[in-house]
Amino acid sequence: MDKYVINGGNKLYGRVKIQSAKNSVLPILAATVLTDESVKILNVPQISDVKNMVKILNCLGCVAQYENHDIVINSANATSYEIPSALAHELRSSVFLLGSVISRFKRAKIAYPGGCDIGLRPVDLHLSGLKRLGVNIVENNGYILCDAERLIGNEIMLDCPSVGATENIMLAAVKAEGTTVIKNAAREPEIEDLQNFLNLLGAKICGAGSGTILIEGVKKLSGGEYLPIADRIEAGTFLIATAMCGGEICVEGALAENISSLIHKLRENGCKLHVKNDKITISSKKPLVSVKSIETQPYPGFPTDLQAQMTALCCICNGNSIVTENLFETRFKYVPELRKMGADVTVIDRNAFVRGVPRFKGATVIAQDLRGGAALVLAGLAAQGRTEVLDISHIDRGYESFEYKIRSLGGDIIRNKM
Repeated sequence: MDKYVINGGNKLYGRVKIQSAKNSVLPILAATVLTDESVKILNVPQISDVKNMVKILNCLGCVAQYENHDIVINSANATSYEIPSALAHELRSSVFLLGSVISRFKRAKIAYPGGCDIGLRPVDLHLSGLKRLGVNIVENNGYILCDAERLIGNEIMLDCPSVGATENIMLAAVKAEGTTVIKNAAREPEIEDLQNFLNLLGAKICGAGSGTILIEGVKKLSGGEYLPIADRIEAGTFLIATAMCGGEICVEGALAENISSLIHKLRENGCKLHVKNDKITISSKKPLVSVKSIETQPYPGFPTDLQAQMTALCCICNGNSIVTENLFETRFKYVPELRKMGADVTVIDRNAFVRGVPRFKGATVIAQDLRGGAALVLAGLAAQGRTEVLDISHIDRGYESFEYKIRSLGGDIIRNKM
């Protein structure tokens, strides 16, 4: 097990290239089960979540392998409809395979998926949507068993705009008979990315990015080559890191429109941001001013995956902030670790009340989930003294070469064995 050792206080300068979006790559990889022809996904981050998805695909009988930072998948000889429980427990996004595996084999078996412990994240919306397409579902001893003689398009109204449920229904409906309409669909950029990938293969989908998605079923999908969008959460993490540490960096490859809610908040903090094409430049000089309130919301609202990092920033701004987490009920688990570093934060229900302090102080802290772990790294970079972040396997789920990118900007961070 590894840890990060950080000597804080350095300002950040330079350029950082953003990886393809983890939250696009995972459902796109799941979608490759739908075609018998070869598919190549470009600029794929070598993170543990992606590596686990590749393992699952290979267990299904696909041939999936890295070629440098690309992944080539051929699902022609896929034979298994069972998603291994050990891998499903490691990867929340294994649930995306339900839709594509059911479409391919008319049956599927999966253990309840794992991932970060940030709340209940039930799969009820996934399952109710699949039932509307004609899938019979039995839940038994921690497994979800699905079968369907045929998939038939239908109108599906989601109770809330769930990203995972929207994508899973898209994957199941792509080759269903007739037309499927998803109403109250999630609008995240990664959903539009999945639509664009599937359409490249021959699907007929429109409306992704809006609240209504229309899917006309097709009989066959072909192969192709695809570059997913850049990871807006990684981009946001580096922007917030620079806000906290001071300095000036250019984030390359990310679309500012996909993180406009964050850019607005950073400008409120007192940072200067300049956007040109796919480059976002941030300049930060302390002291920064607290943002009065932040509320996570479905896209285009403030992303829950940047809430922990932004809360860490609020901790060292002048003034008070209230951070409200509307999507996941246990996403403040990192707060006691920030308190070890001198943060003044009180959590009541879904609200974190933050009173700004002059600086963090180095401490030994434990990463308990992906984004909370990233927030602790950022706090360490901005802290006075030495910080150790333990159990960084969580961080490895979403950030490739995190320490190398930070060091390239001037941060003092190394990876060591615990």
